[in-house]
Amino acid sequence: MTKTRLLKGFEVELFTGTFSAENIGVASAVSKDLHDFVTEPDQRNLEYITVPDKRYSVLKKALLLPRKQLRQWLDLKELTILPGSTLSFSNLEKFERSDLSNPYHSFIEEKYGTNVVTASIHINLGIENLPLLFAALRLVRCEASLFLALSASSPFLGGNVTGVHSQRWIQFPKTPTAVPIFIDHAHYVKWIEDQLSKGYMHNERHLWTSVRPNGPIRPYSLNRLEIRICDLISNCDLLLAITALLELRIISLLNHLKMYDPIQASSKNLDDLALLCDENEIQAAKNSLNSNLIHWKNGNQINCRDWIRELVNDVTPLAEELDMFDLLEPIEAVLKNGNQAMIWLDSYAKGTSIESVLQQSIREMEQEESNFFQMKSTY
Repeated sequence: MTKTRLLKGFEVELFTGTFSAENIGVASAVSKDLHDFVTEPDQRNLEYITVPDKRYSVLKKALLLPRKQLRQWLDLKELTILPGSTLSFSNLEKFERSDLSNPYHSFIEEKYGTNVVTASIHINLGIENLPLLFAALRLVRCEASLFLALSASSPFLGGNVTGVHSQRWIQFPKTPTAVPIFIDHAHYVKWIEDQLSKGYMHNERHLWTSVRPNGPIRPYSLNRLEIRICDLISNCDLLLAITALLELRIISLLNHLKMYDPIQASSKNLDDLALLCDENEIQAAKNSLNSNLIHWKNGNQINCRDWIRELVNDVTPLAEELDMFDLLEPIEAVLKNGNQAMIWLDSYAKGTSIESVLQQSIREMEQEESNFFQMKSTY
């Protein structure tokens, strides 16, 4: 039985804008002045990547320090970091290029327009053993909708309520449109090569799905699992809780393959499983914690909240054994009080404007950073 924690790292995409929550693009200028930040195709969001580590205490600082540095840069421009995963207050018609000379950016703009201009969290977990990596890929693909439901934070677009909890996942162009459940590395390599030869993918990076294998030379050299489905999670304690739940699920799988690998543990064939996963993701994007999903093990309908509680209960003995149980605490608060999108929509339903809702979350993001670094300075 393995008790080894996995390496974990994050790719964090953020929007910038005014204190009144209007999206303003400064990515090109930021990336020149702050070397930890890189541009996205559209100027209005940017990205930083944390150094992989096994320790959650280290990961929290790695997540918040770049935000602090970015905020100091933005303060000089009277701008701030914006919460949410869509262009809540911005021009949806115009693509604001960050690099006019980049041909890949040209391809993105021409093919997808602003549908691809979103912010999110990509969570990477290190797994170098390829059979275990693809088993983990199968399990996380089958449960990805639950992590979207916990993280949903994009109910607004262009100053309007969209009617869904994750507008980002509804509008984001999943590519290719149909991705199978991969049997092993050889299956994955052959499928990627086939997609490239047929022009369904522009390059090896152009696999935009809820979860994918990743590594230094894709698709041939792989060393980690990347879950891409989560909306931007502004609160770092919740992000670490979601990451801990993911890690505990994967460690459980590594210890008990027959119990957790969908190839062995599901009553459905792989084609049906892929369709089930895709449908669950759409339902979770629409109604997040309130959605009714289909369980990958038996094909039965299950409420999203109940399924997440089932997962937490399942990993609790392992979490206690690995001294990780306290990390999961923010998940219970989300199950009780709602995710970011649900809290925002509740405030809006009570008469608070979208602008005011977002302004409150801007202050909360800033306060989290301030509290963390004040606490650190007292040590």
